[in-house]
Amino acid sequence: MSNTQTKTKTEASSGRTRKKKKPSQRVWRGVGRFFLLLIETALLICIAVYAAGYVIVHGPYSSGKYFMMGLSESSAAKFVPKLYFSEEELSHVREDTVEEYVPTDTSLITINTDGTQHAEGTPWTDAYGHVDEDGDGIIIETVKGKGYSGYMMIVEDPSRVIMGSIPSSYGREGYVVKEFVEHFDGVAGTNAGGFYDPNGMGDGSIPDSVVVVDGQIYYSEFGCRDGIAAIDSNHILHVAQYMSRQDLINNDIQYAVCYGPVLIANGEQTRDFGFYDGLNPRTAIGQRDDGAFLFLVIDGRQVVSMGASYQDLAEIMLSYNAVNALNLDGGSSSMLFYNGEYVNNKAYVIGIRDIPTSFVVLKEEQSNG
Repeated sequence: MSNTQTKTKTEASSGRTRKKKKPSQRVWRGVGRFFLLLIETALLICIAVYAAGYVIVHGPYSSGKYFMMGLSESSAAKFVPKLYFSEEELSHVREDTVEEYVPTDTSLITINTDGTQHAEGTPWTDAYGHVDEDGDGIIIETVKGKGYSGYMMIVEDPSRVIMGSIPSSYGREGYVVKEFVEHFDGVAGTNAGGFYDPNGMGDGSIPDSVVVVDGQIYYSEFGCRDGIAAIDSNHILHVAQYMSRQDLINNDIQYAVCYGPVLIANGEQTRDFGFYDGLNPRTAIGQRDDGAFLFLVIDGRQVVSMGASYQDLAEIMLSYNAVNALNLDGGSSSMLFYNGEYVNNKAYVIGIRDIPTSFVVLKEEQSNG
């Protein structure tokens, strides 16, 4: 074979092996490699996050377990604890499932008819040593514990406490706590019962359980959640896991909302709540033996205050001499409004929540006693 022929074959062979790909092929191959890398990275991140969560949940520090269990009560992230806890463990969060009415012993409450009216601006000390600096009958104190901080509002005159709710708006629109206080020309208020909140984006207009406003019963067909807070015509707080429509009528209940669990009943803590309720922003209502109402709001989902457990709430209520107390709706709904502003640090993401029910403290001259 001649040198010319050999050279030609070599060049032809070389040309075949060095044939360039079309630009479109190079682009699509690059895109494919990018998405493959993206998927691999996302998978590695998911594995790392799950592993970190597992260490938090099953590690030596209980605060991580509390935080993870707290997510089970949130609107958007309630699925997360299911990745780490069994159904049996999760069911412990709401273990009081039997609907049973245990009456409140109203003889344990003696409404203090003396000493609740004081000259405005004059400091005074109540029967339990709490100081009302401005003499308006409302005392707000800071409460702190391991991993949480919040506020206790003491309302000395129970006749000033009403249900802040507008039944004519049910199914149409909800209101924030500030709007309820302003609507009833009050001075303070907190959030109250639960409401329908599909996907965490509900309009806060429909209670998810029975409600009593001015003696009228609404949504009795819904029943209760895990407990009920009911105020009778004598301004005494009743707490129970459940009250039927007839129970409400028999006890002359004027205001009521459901949530739960019951924390304190007839002077005793209802049970040891343990850790499975988690840490969250919380709101609770209670009453002392002299009739003074207690409203507790705990900040949560923050670096400085992760939140409180049911056990924390029960212990705080007992330290404030509560005879009866119930956990109310919490999370991003937890609000304490007083003298024109919100007192607590809110835990909301999409703005202050519209709700259907609240508790409002009337001005002294407007008490419903």
